[in-house]
Amino acid sequence: MYRYDDFDDAFVRTRVAQFRGQVERRIDGSLTEDEFKPLRLMNGLYLQLHAYMLRVAIPYGTLRAEQMRQLGMIAERWDEGYGHFTTRQNIQFNWPKLKDVPDILEALADVEMHAIQTSGNTIRNVTADHFAGAAADEIEDPRPAAELLRQWSTDHPEFQFLPRKFKIAITGSPNDRAVVKAHDIGLRMIRNEAGEPGFEVLVGGGLGRTPMIGKVIRDFLPKEDLLPYCEAIVATYNLLGRRDNKYKARIKITVHENGIDTFRDLVEQKFIETRAAFGGADQELLREIEAAFAPPAFRAVDTAPFEAAREADPVFRAWADTNLAEHKDAGHAIVTISLKKPGATPGDATAEQMRVMADLADKYSYGELRVSHEQNIILPHVAKDDLPALHDALKSVELATANLGLVSDIIACPGMDYCALATARSIPIAQEIAERFEELKLEHEIGELKLKISGCINACGHHHVGHIGILGLDRAGVENYQITLGGDATETAAIGERAGPGFPAEEIVGAIERLVLGYLDVREGPEETFLQAYRRLGPDPFKAALYPDTKDAA
Repeated sequence: MYRYDDFDDAFVRTRVAQFRGQVERRIDGSLTEDEFKPLRLMNGLYLQLHAYMLRVAIPYGTLRAEQMRQLGMIAERWDEGYGHFTTRQNIQFNWPKLKDVPDILEALADVEMHAIQTSGNTIRNVTADHFAGAAADEIEDPRPAAELLRQWSTDHPEFQFLPRKFKIAITGSPNDRAVVKAHDIGLRMIRNEAGEPGFEVLVGGGLGRTPMIGKVIRDFLPKEDLLPYCEAIVATYNLLGRRDNKYKARIKITVHENGIDTFRDLVEQKFIETRAAFGGADQELLREIEAAFAPPAFRAVDTAPFEAAREADPVFRAWADTNLAEHKDAGHAIVTISLKKPGATPGDATAEQMRVMADLADKYSYGELRVSHEQNIILPHVAKDDLPALHDALKSVELATANLGLVSDIIACPGMDYCALATARSIPIAQEIAERFEELKLEHEIGELKLKISGCINACGHHHVGHIGILGLDRAGVENYQITLGGDATETAAIGERAGPGFPAEEIVGAIERLVLGYLDVREGPEETFLQAYRRLGPDPFKAALYPDTKDAA
């Protein structure tokens, strides 16, 4: 895993010292809130509905055990005893006091972390496949490239005041677990005809009020051209993107208004300049970074104890069937720790849970953890003979919920409980849906179903790409929830279609129950997922379940 060098450490410490002085001036009144706002946003500090919120960067979702342990300490010492893991693989602290924020940033710097560029019209935290470096289907670990992008984009003098925020996602696998098609730049590693690894490059994806799937701008980009080509894309957008209307300022609108062919031509022209300017220095740096991401020395494993425990214990078997993924080493497994126990706040972890996860990472996962964009935590390298003991340890802190990819594994933004932009609640709706299906005992019969909830049109809950998406809106002072169907966040990405009129808060759980039970009635068998059934049948039978005995089902 990447470790700070002297430059990284000095850079982060200097930023902390600068912000400490800015906070002192805000507290003594030397800076007004309007003057302070751009300064705090540069350091990931938001003013939310009830308090400040600090968003901490977790580059490409990778954490060392000591870093997770430090996050737990921060939650306990300076917040309300918990943190919220986000769909950008970051963590948010929702209740810090302004006077304490510099001390929090100092504590983050002690473990090589920061909050730089987690807000503002700049290049945000680069996200990646949460199984990176472990997945059996991986062509290459994408995290060295993600780290290269992080270093290039951090404090880039040309890209600190873009027309709008800018997000990059990267995956090293043909199976997309990083939602690359819904990003400003999406990078999907592929091989060319000669078998050489490179990237399919997409631009102009995004969700929010104008959801769009990214368009391919380069079918194959050699690895050595990654930085100059990304620089060419962002530089072109920086000049061409609109600044007259923030709702039309994202690169997706720039690409849409100019056309992908015109935008591609401009990028290719700029790429000629940027490629010459880089001169290969980035490739020397990449080789140094790659060495830091060498995989652990996996030990030999006898898998018989795992298989025996799986046969003997149905609770363990249910967890193994849902929460384990295939590892590139046959003696190991990728373990996803669900932060979605029915009734809990999706994505929240207590300080004690963070400490336990850190300890388990040290004991069972070579000291590594990942944060997923689905708001769960991953132990990427667990020997199969350790899985029964790991499961027992997770049960002791209520982290052994066997629901990965099921209906209660809900992505949800903070919604109106925290966010000043939200128009409806997300968390209570997610909790009520999860609890309802827990009561019905149908989750495993239903199978894979991605349900995502956003509390406003900004779509931080990724509702557009949920198999079932829920968007909370304000209708004349009343919360109303629209449902979208058929969204997909994978390599076959699609934007969900609006089903019809929305539902008031007291009716939305019942509507989702009718919808899912209707799916069970029309699927061809237990192997056909909700998304497959929707694509086979179209929306009509699903609308009929949502709107029984009304013209809206037509």
